[in-house]
Amino acid sequence: MVTFEMNDRKKIGLGLTGFGIFFSFIGILFFFDKGLLAMGNILFVSGVSLTIGLKSTLQFFMKRSNFKGTISFGIGFFILLLGWPILGMILEAYGFIVLFSGFWPTLAVFMQKIPILGWLFQQPFVRSLFDRYRGRRVPV
Repeated sequence: MVTFEMNDRKKIGLGLTGFGIFFSFIGILFFFDKGLLAMGNILFVSGVSLTIGLKSTLQFFMKRSNFKGTISFGIGFFILLLGWPILGMILEAYGFIVLFSGFWPTLAVFMQKIPILGWLFQQPFVRSLFDRYRGRRVPV
């Protein structure tokens, strides 16, 4: 069994990641405010780096299968800094989906175990979407 040791560096990293997501969300709510979006991106990437370590972060972003997502995320961040936040966020969202697409099945299983959300995710329509995403067809 894999254990996840929670030390102070990982706690700070999770906090920075959470603040990065929060700042990005607030930046979108404030009509794509580029300052908040840039701050959210910096906090998110630094939080991931502190949580899993610098070496693991570099290996994750430089993997051949993740290279398209890394380039898209980086170009989106650069375009955001240039002053085109909507285009930058579209590119970043694409890069985020490509980078973290391997985690969606794990997230779906986790969401099904949450008490109220689990009931929603167990409904036939929603469950069929998850099963199609995993490549399994559900008999109708």
